[in-house]
Amino acid sequence: MKDNAPQLANIGKFKNKSVTADGQTRATVSLTKPETLWFNTGTLCNIECVNCYIASSPTNDALVYITGDEVRDYLDQIEARNWPVREIGFTGGEPFMNPDMIDMTRAALERGYEVLILTNAMAPMMRPKMRDGLLALQKDYNDKLTLRISVDHFLPALHDEERGKGSFDKTVTGMEWLRDHGFNMAIAGRSVWSDSDAESRAGYAKFFTKHSFDIDPQDPAQTVLFPEMDDTVEVPEITTACWGILDKSPDAVMCASARMVVKRKGAEKPAVLACTLLPYEPEFEMGQTLAEAEADVHLNHPHCAKFCVLGGASCSG
Repeated sequence: MKDNAPQLANIGKFKNKSVTADGQTRATVSLTKPETLWFNTGTLCNIECVNCYIASSPTNDALVYITGDEVRDYLDQIEARNWPVREIGFTGGEPFMNPDMIDMTRAALERGYEVLILTNAMAPMMRPKMRDGLLALQKDYNDKLTLRISVDHFLPALHDEERGKGSFDKTVTGMEWLRDHGFNMAIAGRSVWSDSDAESRAGYAKFFTKHSFDIDPQDPAQTVLFPEMDDTVEVPEITTACWGILDKSPDAVMCASARMVVKRKGAEKPAVLACTLLPYEPEFEMGQTLAEAEADVHLNHPHCAKFCVLGGASCSG
C-alpha cells in the first residue's frame, strides 16, 4: 500500500467531492461509452518497482487473485447492461502470477472481445503452464489478443533503475519468445526521465529494430508513453470551466469509457472502481455491480488532472 506521509503539494485541494479549493464546481465525467472493462488480477508481482502506482510486490496481496468464475459473472453483466464493450483488459500486479490467467483470458476471447494483458514478460509468463496456455490462445484467437509489455526505458540501465538489476534482459527474453510465436505485442514506457516524446520514440524504434519486434514506435496504441503520477507535484483541480479552457471533452477522459474490477483481501465479492489508477481510494469504489458503476465520476484526485485530463493518457488499447 502507498504510505500516508504528508505530501508537499496540493495542500487544501482535492478535499471536497463536488467543489474545488477555490469554491468552483468540480468537473465530473459520465460513462458515455463503456469500451473497456479492466480486471485487476491481484497486486502480487514477481518484482517490486521503485515507482509502482499500485505498490505491487511479492508480498502485497491487498488485492487478491480474481477467479475465472468472477470474471464470467462480469462478462454476463456486460451483456445484461448492454455495454458496448470491445476490450477486456487484465492488469496487476503481474497477471501471470494468477493461476486462472489463461482461463480468464479464454473466457473473454470466447465472447468475442479483444483482450489486452499488461505484463512484464518475465518468469511468471515464462512458466511452462502459462506458455502452453498462451500458445493455445494464440492459435485460436491471435488477432484478438495483445500483450503490452512494460519496458520503462529503451536503455537497459534506466529500465533496471525502476525494476531491478537484470530485469531488462529477462523482459527481452520473454518478448523474444512472444515474437518467435507470432503474438501481437505493444509496450508501455515511462516519462520519469527527461527524454522528449520524439526522443523516446526514436529510442524505442532502435530497440524494436535491434530485436526484430513488430511494434510501431510512432503509434501511441502500440508504444504507450505514460506520464508520471507523482503526488508531490502541484497540479490544478479540474473545474467544469476547464473543458472549454482546455478545448477538451469529458468523453475523452478514461473514466468515460472504462471501469476496473478488483477483489480486496477479505472481501466476499469483487468491487468495481471508477479508475485503474486509484485502487486504494474509497471514493472511487462504485459498488459491486456494473449497474452501480454507471454513476458519474467526480475528478477529485491529482491523478485525474495530471494523468488523464492534462496528460491525455489512457490505459486502454
